[in-house]
Amino acid sequence: MHLDTTQLMALAAALGWASGLRLYAVVFLTGLAGWLGWVQLPAGLHVLQSPVLLAVSGALVLVEFLADKIPWVDSAWDTVHTAIRIPAGAALAYGVFGGDEATRGAVAALLGGSLAATAHAAKAATRAAANTSPEPFSNIGLSLLGDAFVPSMLWLSVNQPLWFFALLAVGLVVMVAAIVLLSRFLRGLAGRVRRAAAGDGGAVAR
Repeated sequence: MHLDTTQLMALAAALGWASGLRLYAVVFLTGLAGWLGWVQLPAGLHVLQSPVLLAVSGALVLVEFLADKIPWVDSAWDTVHTAIRIPAGAALAYGVFGGDEATRGAVAALLGGSLAATAHAAKAATRAAANTSPEPFSNIGLSLLGDAFVPSMLWLSVNQPLWFFALLAVGLVVMVAAIVLLSRFLRGLAGRVRRAAAGDGGAVAR
């Protein structure tokens, strides 16, 4: 499949956004689609088709799949990947246009990095809030939702780019709202824990 301009724009947005959720799945699935000949990837993304990169990213997909299902391990994984997902999302978005047009590639990198940062922040806040619940099922359910949502959005970006942009707009509104609301919840929870700890310390001192 040869991608037109609209599909390329959608792909750049999808790569940036999805990298904030499942970076290794994005690298593996995009590279696999190119390697199998399902999609003619832009020149800047041909490196993703490398058998070595496919093997490494495929192994990391399995590691992330398991780590993302374990309460608190998922939050630790998100913390470590704060410094990885955002620049990787920008680099992947740049690769869609960077091989042919540097200016458009730079714009794509800025937008891709911003989308990756938004998705990553929403994911980290949501999973941190879910980890405050003693049951593990909400955590696993959220993780499985991400496992299904990322490849679906990548597919839409190439096959139905207009539907992708519509869903991305809705998703961004939901994510920004989640970041704001869950950040307040987590700050309030941390404040209650500190006050409780201070109260216990005062009681022990008396």
